[in-house]
Amino acid sequence: MMNRIKELLSRPKNTETLKGDELELAAAALLVEAAVMDGTFDDTERQVVLELLMDRFSLDNADAEQLLSGAEDAIEQSNELYTLARTVKDNFDHDQRVGMIEMLWRVAYADGVLHDYEANLVRRLAGLLYVSDRDSGEARKRVLEQMSIK
Repeated sequence: MMNRIKELLSRPKNTETLKGDELELAAAALLVEAAVMDGTFDDTERQVVLELLMDRFSLDNADAEQLLSGAEDAIEQSNELYTLARTVKDNFDHDQRVGMIEMLWRVAYADGVLHDYEANLVRRLAGLLYVSDRDSGEARKRVLEQMSIK
């Protein structure tokens, strides 16, 4: 998997049809971006991202770790948030995009505190993913209920 991630990072833009690996990498990179928005990417946030990746993409722990590492590299090498969001938007249906926003809210709340930068990022991504404020708000409420945060 690591070789596939390296290939994706080094491949020129506008190539042939989208492969599942690209979509996974784009989604993982958005989660990492949400995790680092407050200036830290602690173990709690890292574990939440890993669990979300394993659950969403049916990965084992080793593949999720490699995907996370690739996503961290992608975030370091690029600031193309729009391109990542567009990849997700174009390949997820509406319910999956709402699920992505829910995943982003879960990462934003992973440390128990919502930073203004994290909230702003999730709101911007909701717009880029064509998820309404209402759907994003409902996703946020579900996360808060599941995490027992008020």
